[in-house]
Formats: sequence, C-alpha cells, structure tokens
Amino acid sequence: MAQKPLRLLACGDVEGKFDVLFNRVRGIQKKSGNFDLLLCVGDFFGSTPNAEWEEYKTGAKKAPIQTYVLGANNQEAVKYFPDVDGCELAENITYLGRKGVFTGASGLQIAYLSGTESLAEPSPPYSFTSKDVCSLQAALRSTSQFKGVDVLLTSPWPKGVGNFGNASGDVDTKKHGSSLISHLAMDLKPRYHFAALEKTYYERLPYRNHIVLQETAQHVTRFIALANVGNTEKRKYLYAFSILPLNLMDGAELVKQPQDVTENPYRKSGKEALSGKQGLAPQEESACQFFFDLSKKQGKKRQSTGGDTKTISPKQPRKPPQPLGPCWFCLASPEVEKHLVVSIGTHCYLALAKGGLSDDHVLILPIGHYQSVVDLSREVIEEVEKYKSAVRQLFKSKGKRYVLFERNYRSHHLQLQIAQPGAPYFYVELDTGEKLFHRIKKSFPLHFGREVLASEAILNIPEKSDWKQCPRSREEEETLARLFRKHFQPFDFAQED
Repeated sequence: MAQKPLRLLACGDVEGKFDVLFNRVRGIQKKSGNFDLLLCVGDFFGSTPNAEWEEYKTGAKKAPIQTYVLGANNQEAVKYFPDVDGCELAENITYLGRKGVFTGASGLQIAYLSGTESLAEPSPPYSFTSKDVCSLQAALRSTSQFKGVDVLLTSPWPKGVGNFGNASGDVDTKKHGSSLISHLAMDLKPRYHFAALEKTYYERLPYRNHIVLQETAQHVTRFIALANVGNTEKRKYLYAFSILPLNLMDGAELVKQPQDVTENPYRKSGKEALSGKQGLAPQEESACQFFFDLSKKQGKKRQSTGGDTKTISPKQPRKPPQPLGPCWFCLASPEVEKHLVVSIGTHCYLALAKGGLSDDHVLILPIGHYQSVVDLSREVIEEVEKYKSAVRQLFKSKGKRYVLFERNYRSHHLQLQIAQPGAPYFYVELDTGEKLFHRIKKSFPLHFGREVLASEAILNIPEKSDWKQCPRSREEEETLARLFRKHFQPFDFAQED
C-alpha cells in the first residue's frame, strides 16, 4: 500500500502571538482536516515578556499540533532556549536545536539552522558561522547516496535568492540575507526551503539543482519566505503543503521539472551555469574559509606574514573556488593530511598518495576546489604543467619513468586535456608525451587506472589495487614524505629563491 503524503504547515515570525497562530491552525484543521506538523521559522518569541507563553509553558493551554521551532535570533530570546541541542519547550512545542537534521518516522528529512549569520569567532549564542554550516553539510553529505533533503528551515533568507527569478517585493535579495545560507541551500538541495525575518511573503519560482544537458536531472527547490503572524498588511504567514519523503518517491516523478522552473539563483550567472561553472554569486563569501600555512618558506608568490619586502603585483589572481562540503583534497580543508604534502606552489600542490602503489606515488592537486582539468583557469594549468615537468625531471634523474592519469567521473576534486565541460572522461599521459583520452558514456570502473598499473602485466602488485589495502603508519608516511621532499627539492620551482 502506497504511503500517503504528509500534510505540513510552515509559519513565519510568531513574535509571541501564540493564540493568534494556534487559533488560526485550529480553524484550518477544522475546515481541511488534520495536519502532521507545524514548522516555525524566524522569531518565535516576542521582544517583551509574554503572559501567553506562561500559559503554554505551564500546560494551561496546548498547541493543537506538534510544533517545531528554530532558536533565538537575538540576545533577548536566548533565555527561552535552555538546551542548544534542542528540547521540549511546552507540550507539543519543541525547539529543534542550533543545527542538525530531524528525520521523522516516515523518513522525511528536515535540515535546520537556527540564528543569524555571524562573522565573529566565537559567535554569539544566537548566531551561526561557517563552521556550523560546514559541519551540517558534512553530516548530510557523508554518504554517496545523498540526493538532497525534503525541507530546509532557516530564519534569514539566503542572499541572492531572487536571481533569475520573480520579483521579491521590497526585499533586495542581492543585499539582504545570508551568504552562508546560500551555500547551504545550494549544497543540501532542499525540495522546500522556508525562511522569515523580512516581514513579507515571497514564494520564489522553483529553481533547478542541475545543469541542463550536462548533469543528470534532479528535483527542483521551492523557496518560500513567510511574513509575521497577525501582520496588519494581511501578508501570508502560514503555508500549507503536502509532501512525500524523497526516499519514498519514484525517481522519474521526483525529477519532473515544472514549466516555470528557473536557473539556480546561487550560480554566478545563467551563462556560467550553462557552461558548467559551479561558483556562487561574486558578492558571497566562502562557507569554508580558505587558509593554509604549512611552511612560510614555500610558495614563491605568496604573501608572507611580515618582513617580506617583495613587491606584490597589484592585480592578484582570483581566489580559487571553494567546496560546499568537506573535501579530502582541498588544501584549505581540515580533512587534508598535510604531513603528506611535498610542495606548495601558488595554485597547486604536490603530495604523496595515501596508500600509494609505490614509495614515490604522488598526486598533483589544485589548491582550490576544481573537479577536473577542463575547469582550470590558465594560470592553474600552467602550474600543473610545471609540476609535471619537475616530477618528470626527478624521475629521469633516478632512471625512472612515470604514467599520469586523471579520472573525471564521479570525482569531487581534481587529482592529478581537452573535453567538453562537464563531460566525464579518463585521461592518461606518459612521460614520452603519448596521451590517451577516453570519453565515458555510461559506467566506468572507479579505480581503473590504479588497477591497471597494479596488474601483473605492469607493476605486478595486484594486492595494492585498492589503496585501503596499503596501510602505513603516520610515522612511515612522514618519513616517506620527508625523503621525497628532499629528492624533489632541486626541481621544486615553488621554493623561495
């Protein structure tokens, strides 16, 4: 028997008008039947003490429906939320917590982020930072089966949500809202995203979460901003909708595109979206801050922390793109095992491979977050070529040869040359200059390159075809990295003069 869709209500800023809200909900349920949940975003409590709340808190009054609310958006409201991880505030009224994912018995997934954006560390108890956003992204995207969430709840609007869409009324979405929430919405791909705080109602046209003709079709996102409860302008503050959890939906039905669907508002421009660029609007700051400092002696063109008299070109290279979630290869990421790094240039770096096929198995990687070589800018490609040349010279000095390969298929970050942007491929290059390019049309073995090299016909170490079967202790890895760094140093163009 097919499961019936859930019937949900979403509400904007309650601001302490609990009777107004719950009386309205009772009227709706009497007329249209019961709903399963009420989700409240924005300011749930008012700015002044409220006798109404005491009645709900003591049990004299009761919410007519299970109600979930977000946390404080200002210092005055912090006192109402005794547990940052969430708690019951009154019968049928539950505080979700600072951030996390609520999964119902039906499988419905609701991601939530309480508070307003803060640039300060540590942040006030009513705010969130890039660390909160990154940890929420990591928690949800830790499995390869992740497709998105059913609902995203935030109090602030995402900055730029009006791009490519219908007018947002008096709210200038290029100036108002949170850049971090824009990152979060783009990464989590909610089917519904609710927000408040702007005292107005805005239902944006649905937007797509994939690039047409270049990526597999995905579900659309509907962003809905709700007004404050009982507002005199009679702007909509309560929104009713039905939803079948994503994990229960037929795939073809899930990805159906409505006629009024638009481009993703968080991409830089419609043209760049169609060309495969995944960057966010230029006014937005990165969710995960770009930072590394492995060795102040490395990086010929990098600014020092003081005492450096070198002239810096007035035109700096543009900042590399950043990941929307955790990445094992972005140098700025805490997931990177930096003891394996051998050399850092301006745009790329060289590192020993984890569980390498040999003691001198290395990776050439861009510092910024690029998926493949075809996405690289000219200056990054030039530095990739410099690293390839330097490694070639090192191996030649030792009477060795190398083979270089790249897989742009189900890959998140480029790991090392011509292809259509977004097209999956497998590329091989020998130190003799010979090259092999294979366009992947359907499926492809993820570890094909490694398995071929490890086969009996080449290195004859088939037991090392899986890097996970090549464990080394941290001490062994550090020793190998120091040794390779020493041998590579004469060819390292990135060293200080």
